Amino acid sequence: MIKAIIFDLDGVIVSTDDFHYQAWKCLADKEGIYFDREINNRLRGVSRRESLEIVLERSRKQYSEVEKHAMMEYKNNKYIKMLDNLTADAILPGIKSLLAYLENENYQIAIGSSSKNTKKILCQINLFNRFAAIADGTDIKRSKPAPDVFLAAAEKLGVKPKDCAVIEDALAGIQAANAAGMLSIAIHDATQYNEADISIQKPTDLIKILKKL
Repeated sequence: MIKAIIFDLDGVIVSTDDFHYQAWKCLADKEGIYFDREINNRLRGVSRRESLEIVLERSRKQYSEVEKHAMMEYKNNKYIKMLDNLTADAILPGIKSLLAYLENENYQIAIGSSSKNTKKILCQINLFNRFAAIADGTDIKRSKPAPDVFLAAAEKLGVKPKDCAVIEDALAGIQAANAAGMLSIAIHDATQYNEADISIQKPTDLIKILKKL
């Protein structure tokens, strides 16, 4: 029986993909590394460190750990500055309706995101207090596709993994949900793969599914 719904943040609740792209592009241009949106798509759902390694694949230069740390800080500072312009208008269609339904039906609701900026983003879009638990990049050592962030969210909720469903827009997130033993629900880009238990086209489609479970 599903008792809790765990949401990925970026691409599910709100989209800051373009902010990420612009910030990584600034770094890549600064280092003289080719970077485009196709490469950027490979960064979705993975940690900042793993993202950096993907960006650096096209570089001929070898970087020290100190240099890599500085590059991650550079990218994150650019990204955080862009987040200052984020408002509740950026919440994706159907999310508010779905949250209202889940609250009315007494489902536990949580966020499971690899981003260390999760709390800032939720505050910016005025949704911070809508979630009973928030698990993010500060709670884990392994990012998706490892199940750690979703297991952390379930633990914070006090709900067993088998009683949780995860809504994800990235393949790494679906794989993480599956590894956690949770019901995996694909939306947006994640629907093009066949690894999720369920696929939905829009957030409110989940309401019909939950009524049948």
